[in-house]
Amino acid sequence: SWGYGQADGPSEWHKAYPIAQGNRQSPIDIDSARAVYDPSLQPLVISYESCTSLSISNTGHSVMVEFEDTDDRTAISGGPFQNPFRLKQFHFHWGTTHSQGSEHTIDGKPFPCELHLVHWNAKKYATFGEAAAAPDGLAVVGVFLEIGKEHASMNRLTDALYMVKFKGTKAQFRGFNPKCLLPLSLDYWTYLGSLTTPPLNESVTWIVLKEPIRISVKQLEKFRMLLFTGEEDQRIQMADNFRPPQPLKGRIVRASFKA
Repeated sequence: SWGYGQADGPSEWHKAYPIAQGNRQSPIDIDSARAVYDPSLQPLVISYESCTSLSISNTGHSVMVEFEDTDDRTAISGGPFQNPFRLKQFHFHWGTTHSQGSEHTIDGKPFPCELHLVHWNAKKYATFGEAAAAPDGLAVVGVFLEIGKEHASMNRLTDALYMVKFKGTKAQFRGFNPKCLLPLSLDYWTYLGSLTTPPLNESVTWIVLKEPIRISVKQLEKFRMLLFTGEEDQRIQMADNFRPPQPLKGRIVRASFKA
């Protein structure tokens, strides 16, 4: 049982999950001046043509939308990858205030929210669980959210949040195409890292998009209405559900673009 409170938060996770102090932990602070432009990195190809979303749920740590992942209809390829990676789910991390919330930071600056689109290497591994335990098993695309004008496509999602207010609740959420949550530019940084929540497996190739998307204050506040707790429990607002940046330990961050 882990969480984001004083007693069970990120600084305590290493007790139950010693890998928390490993050599490729995430998130990190991306120092844009030290990122290495790599001309051999391919453009990222995002094929989210078919909307195979199934459900939206409150995991007790975040809100998650799950996808049908029986084929490569909803996948990413290109970038640093040899194989396509299938979309399994996406979820968000956010703060109680606009001054924090993202997991990755850029030059020390956090964003109010970060979206993670989690994909797995189905060419090489039979199941998501198997991929999640392998060093090249997962690919996560991180998208920063900043405050600005309303994001029209996000309304369908933020309007569904009331259905999953409590921990452990789930609702049908079909036909949502996550392509609408991506910025226009797919310029990215990439590095080898880990899951940012227990079990913290060092199985993730991260793709952090440089360009943020914008959502309105009103839309972000709907995320903050979610609860870490179940219907029977004392209510605890779901926010500040992010792990702070971890030591780089000699890793190189590559950029797909010239600074």
